[in-house]
Amino acid sequence: MKKNVGSTDKAVRIILAIIIAILYFTNVITGTLGIVLLVFAAILLLTAFIGFCALYAPFGISTCPRKK
Repeated sequence: MKKNVGSTDKAVRIILAIIIAILYFTNVITGTLGIVLLVFAAILLLTAFIGFCALYAPFGISTCPRKK
């Protein structure tokens, strides 16, 4: 797996995951929507930590800086 998630993208993913988790655990979002968003937050954290997003690969998207 070639890394395709840059540092800014990682930061945004982590911040979004934290916000979703806070909203879920403070009961602002509940029910099925809350569970779906919590799973989405977990996926965001996973892709941020491994540096690879499977949805970027088929489209050739990469937020990593290019090496010269």
